[in-house]
Amino acid sequence: MTTWTKWIVCLLGLAIAALSGCTSIPTGREGVEWTPTRGTLQGTLGEGIHFVSPVSRIYKVDLREQEHEEVLDVLASNGLDIKMTSSILFQPIDGEVQKLVSETGSDYYATLVAPYVRSSARRVVGRYSPEEIYSTKREQIEREIREEVAAKMGGHHIRVNAILIREVHLPPVVQAAIQTKLQEEQKALEMRYVLDRTRQEADRKRIEAAGIADFQATISKGLSDRIIEWKGIEATEKLAESPNAKVVIIGSGKEGLPVILNAATPPVVAANP
Repeated sequence: MTTWTKWIVCLLGLAIAALSGCTSIPTGREGVEWTPTRGTLQGTLGEGIHFVSPVSRIYKVDLREQEHEEVLDVLASNGLDIKMTSSILFQPIDGEVQKLVSETGSDYYATLVAPYVRSSARRVVGRYSPEEIYSTKREQIEREIREEVAAKMGGHHIRVNAILIREVHLPPVVQAAIQTKLQEEQKALEMRYVLDRTRQEADRKRIEAAGIADFQATISKGLSDRIIEWKGIEATEKLAESPNAKVVIIGSGKEGLPVILNAATPPVVAANP
């Protein structure tokens, strides 16, 4: 082997060794280095390329919110077996990744999150009936499970942001009975609404009639013969000032009010018998 060949082999060896000692941390992740001699090293590796020991193991922890589907087998308050398909939203706490890997390991969901979620779900759901779980109390159940899990997860360097119940699987007979009951309740609410509207309309009409009666009573008390005559005279004066031809007979007509005849209307002549 020539000298140049030896130099080329050495350079290739160094290049391979250097490349084997490099690691890349993707966006949104943080690296934790473990070595056979020193264990889990303090500090973390940020995004980008880092030179590490060729024998190191790098745990790349995703700091972003993650979703994991979980099928929960629970019992309702009456002992009915229920399956719930849920979504667990969680993420490691920024700045505590090294402790999370050191204390729990890289598969922290299966080791830590999943057992706490299942345990809390069984405890919370056991306080509710199948109907409440299926329809009316779902959001409340989600909130109570998350609160229990959050309390248990304190100090474990991971945060559970939400627990969402996507589907509730009941026996077909029970599900059909609940749906029928909900439909009947909806019809009852609709009928109650119609009755309330009818009562409100009746009240409105009674109030309107009472107002009209009060108005008429007030007007009748305030009117007198003198006022009626005076208003008739005022109306006669205004009509007399208008340009239309007319005949005004003063003192005739019912109640002594003026009688106004249109002069353009020809007189009616009775036929001879």
